[in-house]
Amino acid sequence: MKGKQSHARLRKSWEKKNYDRQLLSSSEMESLISICETFFPPLDPPSKLDHHDQINNSIKYFFQSSASQKPIPNEVAEVMKDRGLVEAVILVRVVLWLISTRLGTLLLCGFLCFGKEWPYITKFSHLPIERRERILKNWSSHRFFSPLRLVFYFLKSLCLYFCFSLVDDHAHNPAWEAIDYKPDTTNSKAINQERPLENGIIETFYETPTTLLQSLTSKGLSVTEDHIDNLYRIKCDVVIVGSGCGGGVAAAILAGAGQKVVVLEKGNYYTAPDYSSLEGPSMDELLEKGGMIPTTDGAVMLLAGSTVGGGTAVNWSAALNTPDPVLKEWSEEHGLSLFGSPQYKFAMQSVTQRLGVTTECVKEGFQNQVLRKGCENLGLEADRVPRNSSESHYCGSCYYGCRSADKQGTDVTWLVDAVNLGAVIITGCKAEKLRLVKHGRRRENRCIGVVARSLNNEIKRELQIEAKVTISACGSLRTPPLLMSSGLRNKKIGKNLHLHPSLMVWGYFPPQGPTSEFEGKSYEGGLITSAHRVILDQRPNSMPRALIETPALGPAACAALSPWESGNDIKKRMLRYSRTAHLFVMVRDKGSGEVKSERRISYELTQEDRENMTAGLRRALKILIAAGAVEVGTYRSDGQRIECIGKNEEEIEEFLGSVSATKGPMAACFWAVYCTAHQMGSCRMSKRENEGAVDENGESWEAEGLFVCDGSVLPSAVGVNPMITIQSTAYCIAKKLAESLKKGEFNF
Repeated sequence: MKGKQSHARLRKSWEKKNYDRQLLSSSEMESLISICETFFPPLDPPSKLDHHDQINNSIKYFFQSSASQKPIPNEVAEVMKDRGLVEAVILVRVVLWLISTRLGTLLLCGFLCFGKEWPYITKFSHLPIERRERILKNWSSHRFFSPLRLVFYFLKSLCLYFCFSLVDDHAHNPAWEAIDYKPDTTNSKAINQERPLENGIIETFYETPTTLLQSLTSKGLSVTEDHIDNLYRIKCDVVIVGSGCGGGVAAAILAGAGQKVVVLEKGNYYTAPDYSSLEGPSMDELLEKGGMIPTTDGAVMLLAGSTVGGGTAVNWSAALNTPDPVLKEWSEEHGLSLFGSPQYKFAMQSVTQRLGVTTECVKEGFQNQVLRKGCENLGLEADRVPRNSSESHYCGSCYYGCRSADKQGTDVTWLVDAVNLGAVIITGCKAEKLRLVKHGRRRENRCIGVVARSLNNEIKRELQIEAKVTISACGSLRTPPLLMSSGLRNKKIGKNLHLHPSLMVWGYFPPQGPTSEFEGKSYEGGLITSAHRVILDQRPNSMPRALIETPALGPAACAALSPWESGNDIKKRMLRYSRTAHLFVMVRDKGSGEVKSERRISYELTQEDRENMTAGLRRALKILIAAGAVEVGTYRSDGQRIECIGKNEEEIEEFLGSVSATKGPMAACFWAVYCTAHQMGSCRMSKRENEGAVDENGESWEAEGLFVCDGSVLPSAVGVNPMITIQSTAYCIAKKLAESLKKGEFNF
């Protein structure tokens, strides 16, 4: 019953919003509406489009629709208020206010605001759309005033995202028919599936102060009410913050060792019948900040799961073992013997077996067909990617939650094991700080638990969990802020953040003609079933310069990331959506960043990273061209692309030579936003205290009894999708911790 309620809430929260508490003034809102209209304007339908026999009513409506229509501008303003960095919101508001005045429009828009009649200067919202387009285009490539570029990209991304993600009461968006997008919103095949965590889960969203106490005690927890400090005191053996790759594995191992385990999860619990396959609602419910976590300079957009199962509930299924060269580097150069040990090899075997990993694939989706064919035509190797799903799994929306319950995330594997062994999972509950006391036996401090609060506003009392051992497993973006806000001072906490930065390229394959051999649509089929490694040299066991894989890209994300040259161009570009194959290039970054707080993340690539990215982008474009794309391009903001038909080899090579991710005059003006769903290393494991945040056992150098068990402990970037690496590392940490608990090393 709760699953059905949560699904209804997911849909309702998106479709019915109250905009009474608007962030912007009326003049700022007028400017925002006019900008939205410029990004996606009402246009006369063309008489003809490529590979369309006729302009049907859906395409006519698509061209005539505008982003100035409610609720798109309201949603943009709402997201600014709820998720934007303070300085970014201030900057946008200043620009919106300025262009609501004639003088401000003159200052930011130049001669394009001049008219022939008094008062000769026209404010932005009263200018013709053609002029507004030219102004926004100038902002997007402004050489000397980068704040205008930031405002352009911020508003462009949000506006176009909501054009394609908002749905009506029937879970439909009118633009979808025109772009040939048909998400599977029918009843899940697993509609009658039982909720596998039901016996061990407490969903605070549905609880009241009275029922919460009953639910906690009914799960076998020792709970007392503290009326003076207004909190619940809960006793257990192990408390784990986070239920993803690391937390799920640790919960199963430690519960299996006879420990009473409590898992705290900030997100909510969904099962296959709850998932809607709707891009906007799913991103909003299943990802941290709706998938909109930018670095402080806006150059990188980060995706992180925020639900039971964490990233494993929304990732793209790739289940690759830690590469041997990486294990050698970590064991020899970093001095971490764990990664060269038989125990780690055994852990990888155990993890892949529990996840049911297979390299077989009965049928590949459109994008993976293109990648494999392009590699074959070039004489390049296309690897089969192991996945934590069955060989017949053809779900194209697993990143919105797997509706077939086939993908084996921690929510249907390790956490089920843990619950069956007595573990308790408390959802909708955010850890606020760790409880530290001075003078541990081996460390300066000792951790004795965690203080958390329910995100249900009706529950006013905090939860104070007292435990022998506390594990932070809330990921590389959230573990450092939790440790720092609790008073830990190790200077390596938050540092050494690696992201596997990625850029995309695209190729258009019309549904008629030679490219019709590729079956399906861009959003159908297994997400990553093929990959190509861009090899630096032919030395055995060398790491590739870049890894080329296929992304999961809904229409809203595609529009938000796409270059914008004009309203007409973005509409024509999106009409090709279902037959546009995308490839993303991922590099094992030498550069790094820092997590300063939950909302402040900085990051910088090295020149070597950019050179490797350039090599990967050029190779990916070659693959698309070899597969038969009629047009290919990058996501650079100036719309860099080339029509392939009729071009000779010299012209193609000249175009490929212009593709670059390195810094330079062009990069300053025509930049693309990097994306990443892999965060690693921000509390790295180290041999010595001055080199990392935790020791080789995963225990904090500053506080005994405090362990970190997520991707943040990895010494550097993995170079491949890190799910198996994180789970294997967590497996080793938890196994050793279970032995220590058995010996009584962490008693109260």
